[in-house]
Amino acid sequence: MANSGDLVKIETKEETFEGVLMPEEKGVVVVKLRSGYNIGIDKSKIKKISITEKRKELKSTTLQLDQNKSLPKISILHTCGTIASKVDYETGGVISRFTPEEIISMFPELKNIAQLSSRLVRNMWSDDMRFAHYNILAKEIEKEVKSGADGIIITHGTDTLHYTGAALSFALENLPIPVILVGAQRSSDRASSDAGMNLICASEFIAKTDFAGVVLCMHDKTSDSKCAILPGVKCRKMHSSRRDAFKAINTTSIATVDSDSRKIDFLRTDYNKKDKNRKLQLKLFDEKRKVGLLKIHTNMYSSEFKSYEGFDGLVIEGTGMGHAPINEIDELTKEHSKIFDSIKNLIKKGTVVAMSTQTIYGSVDMNVYSSGRKLIELGVLGNYTDMHPETAFIKLAWLLSNFENEQVKELYAKNLRGEISENLSVSEE
Repeated sequence: MANSGDLVKIETKEETFEGVLMPEEKGVVVVKLRSGYNIGIDKSKIKKISITEKRKELKSTTLQLDQNKSLPKISILHTCGTIASKVDYETGGVISRFTPEEIISMFPELKNIAQLSSRLVRNMWSDDMRFAHYNILAKEIEKEVKSGADGIIITHGTDTLHYTGAALSFALENLPIPVILVGAQRSSDRASSDAGMNLICASEFIAKTDFAGVVLCMHDKTSDSKCAILPGVKCRKMHSSRRDAFKAINTTSIATVDSDSRKIDFLRTDYNKKDKNRKLQLKLFDEKRKVGLLKIHTNMYSSEFKSYEGFDGLVIEGTGMGHAPINEIDELTKEHSKIFDSIKNLIKKGTVVAMSTQTIYGSVDMNVYSSGRKLIELGVLGNYTDMHPETAFIKLAWLLSNFENEQVKELYAKNLRGEISENLSVSEE
């Protein structure tokens, strides 16, 4: 009889599957294929299950970690288990490993790059992140800075990685060292995992450069050739599953790290440099602030805007250069006058409303068409900015957390952390 963890061959009437047997789920036999994906097979359709190799019990060993005290000190703070995980065949899930000994046992190259400290801050899906978690991370980073860390790596789920990159960029003022967010598009139990390479390249970047600030480190290409060092406020997840999902937006990557030679090539020189005499200041998020992000689409209703009544802020993800359906042109567009009135009413009642563009690349320019000028006259912020919607959302929330509304309106269009391109031409083709 086959047990969880055994290598098996499963034959059905239509096809044959080979892989590792996982725990059964309500009449469905689950197999982890060699690709790393799980597949469920209806038990009633299985003709035969053959064991090709019995599961080998792994002996638990404790790695005695003797770290080189001459190497830079890197602190790894974990918010999820993808970077350091392996399959638990008793439960079918993954076990996350967080101690320095466990991390180095999985990625032994790190031992020659830095002295590691490593601990769990939160074990969570990145979709569950809230403003409160950004504050927790900022405070944990402050502890590591005070302890003498030369750099900090944060492991994080990829779905909202760019939100957290932006949030920490704003919350950590006068950051004296690098903070690098690292994720993995493919989990560590898959042969195509990008976890190890992203973590190693991030460590090399901390150890070998004078950079200070918040960045992301992810695959630059689908191949295992290079990692890109991406600005925390100007990058975004652009693919659901590719290993090079993250791209710099309206700018270039800061640097690349070659995975084989570990050679680092800077693509930009406009960055802050390490300076441990610089005193970190935390400017945290108000966890009770309510900020929305609304995507413009055809056939909208005023009720969609009215749902944000009582919110402190709203970012409109406009079409084109920052447009919304506010023009009544015939009997079929009477709703658009109501939309205009809803936006006007939000602003009148104290909600700070800003415009971004769902095109992602390019800038907002509400002066080009009359509908955009109407929005400016209402008090919609964001004209001539090139923040992608997620950074715009984070910036507005952070400003509302730290400044009065009149200051927010003034600061929103100012470049505070590199989130707005200084040399952007509004007539850019």
